[in-house]
Amino acid sequence: MLGNYSSATEFFIVGFPCSQQVRRILFTTFFFLYSVTMIGNTVIILAVCVDKRLHSPMYFFLGHLSVLEILIISVAVPFMLWGLLLSETQTISLTACVAQVYLYLSLGTSELALMGAMAVDRYVAVCNPLRYNIIMNIRTCIWVVVVSWVFGFLSEIWPVYATFQHTFCKSNLLDHFYCDRGQLLKLSCDDTLFTEFILFLMAVVIVIGSLIPAIVSYTYIISTILKIPSASGQKKAFSTCASHFTYVVILYGSCFFLYVKPKQTQAAEYNRVASLLLLVVTPFLNPFIFTLRNDKFIQAFGDGMKRCYQLLKN
Repeated sequence: MLGNYSSATEFFIVGFPCSQQVRRILFTTFFFLYSVTMIGNTVIILAVCVDKRLHSPMYFFLGHLSVLEILIISVAVPFMLWGLLLSETQTISLTACVAQVYLYLSLGTSELALMGAMAVDRYVAVCNPLRYNIIMNIRTCIWVVVVSWVFGFLSEIWPVYATFQHTFCKSNLLDHFYCDRGQLLKLSCDDTLFTEFILFLMAVVIVIGSLIPAIVSYTYIISTILKIPSASGQKKAFSTCASHFTYVVILYGSCFFLYVKPKQTQAAEYNRVASLLLLVVTPFLNPFIFTLRNDKFIQAFGDGMKRCYQLLKN
């Protein structure tokens, strides 16, 4: 416990309060998920860069989504894994905590903005196929990606600043496996009601604002697909959008639970589960959701593996 007028300069991370044996199981599980996520998303990035068949807006956006997933998972998961290996309580400095919160929120916001753009891309591909190459040209794609990144990193400056303006004097024991904003606010001796309300409004604008294009796009997409006379045509059109739609449901479901709520200081147990879903499970599923049902990517990946085998053989 800290003094009444002193603010914490470092935090003790509770992590996962369980036995050492359970912590080893958790470490093995999360390390496996982290490794597969890193390998899978790296493969997507390399395939999109190398194979000319994947040089289209859809795969251009998918490549940048994979970059964001790698960065997001690397902000907190290695820190969490290291904490599971430690026998004593893990610590993090105030500066490192600020950096972790800012990077995690900024990258996450950029991802949401990119997901909205990807939904619009699928709408143009399905509903305006003849004008697709004109509308989604390389200049437009680059502009969309740059705006997504810039928006993410600029929009989170004030929320992070407002969070760390408070005095953390109740305790320096953080009941989470990384620097979670809601759990940080629980440690503040100040009145955080106004800050939490503004953070809630900003979360609504960012999450709902990026979700609306997805909802509108998929409403038009489904309407257009149902008008296709042949069953094979409907199946092909649905297959191009099903993976993205699945990912949207998982990602936004987790974001709503964690951030779109007036009271940010939610119970730690619920935050921990939702954070694991957002930080570990969603990035892990990304390579599988976007590639397993994608014939063009599977073919490009297979050809790439054959070329690598031939190079190693020679």
